[in-house]
Amino acid sequence: MTKIGGIAFSILLTTGLFAQQNLVNNGGFEEVKGKVRKAGAIGMATGWTSATGVKADLFIDTKEPGFGTPDNIYGTESAKDGSNYAGIVAFSYGDKMPRTYLQTRLTSPLKKGQKYCITYHVSLAEGSKYAVNQMGMFFSKKEYESDSKASLIEDAQYKSNKIHNALFGWDKICDTYLATGSEKFLIIGNFNSNEDIKQEKNRPTKGLKVDQLIAAYYYIDDVSVILIEDDMVCDCASMEEEEKYSTLIYQKQVNMDETKNTPKQLIEGQELFFGFGQNRLTLIAEGALDIIAKQMLANPAMKLQINGHTDEMEDKVGEEKEEFSDMDNKRIAAVMDYLTSKEVAASRLIASPQGSESPNVEINENDEEDVAQAKNRRVMFIVR
Repeated sequence: MTKIGGIAFSILLTTGLFAQQNLVNNGGFEEVKGKVRKAGAIGMATGWTSATGVKADLFIDTKEPGFGTPDNIYGTESAKDGSNYAGIVAFSYGDKMPRTYLQTRLTSPLKKGQKYCITYHVSLAEGSKYAVNQMGMFFSKKEYESDSKASLIEDAQYKSNKIHNALFGWDKICDTYLATGSEKFLIIGNFNSNEDIKQEKNRPTKGLKVDQLIAAYYYIDDVSVILIEDDMVCDCASMEEEEKYSTLIYQKQVNMDETKNTPKQLIEGQELFFGFGQNRLTLIAEGALDIIAKQMLANPAMKLQINGHTDEMEDKVGEEKEEFSDMDNKRIAAVMDYLTSKEVAASRLIASPQGSESPNVEINENDEEDVAQAKNRRVMFIVR
């Protein structure tokens, strides 16, 4: 009875939370005036400006090169919600690239003593050389309209201690905030001095099609500030839950000479790897599939068996959470969609879900558990 009651309470709490109005206008950056053709275009998104003289970026669903979604000059990422998102520089070594900030006027001032659920999502761009912590939310009673290129060093009301280093998918930044009653504007960015920011370097992604920045560049999406009742708490559980799972994607790029290897060897030598609970193709995976598609088109009698694999944790979590279930089939489907988009006939593709029962033979005893499981989240190929 206690368990059932807890579930019912959770449902009521969540329903009540989402029934409240989001005080951030255009929190998903979907309302845009005009076409984005250059950097610093955040002002084209309704309700958004930059807090300093260096303007934040806007990425929209467009065929225009550079600032589209999912592909753009800094990497590839699908929007968390809708089609668009923003982008900011959160850190750069020696401040060689000025930081940028997102600013919006709340649809109504926050009320003193009231609690609010404050949330946004970040994704590290593949072109980033660094990943950092202290991504923050700063509430201000005044609008910042500086022409300065200097960083905003402020005592932000919320700062994330986590280093957000996931290159694929979105991290949720979330907290419950007690208002003082003077807050009219929300600014998003990094408000710590460089010496107070923890940073880690990213290895260059093999096959990366964009230039690497000497910076931590983050895509931003799905921003919300929602009033909640006194007896409620902000539902940040999904953020805590995400942190339980690995964000590592194993990297492996196969370099094979077409003149010295058969089409079968070229195809079966390719392996694709994925993040936990993800079926999204990385840039390296797309490069491998381009090789496979080329060989399949040149050899029309070939059929291709696509073996999808998971790790044990995905299978376990998937028993309770639909979004993590059946990842082997979901990965196979992503591969098939890509190959058919390259004009490989679907009738030549054979789906073979393997689950977690066949660990990767490349796992060795020196691998940490995180690395070993990342090697298991894969798709492999057999020519028939």
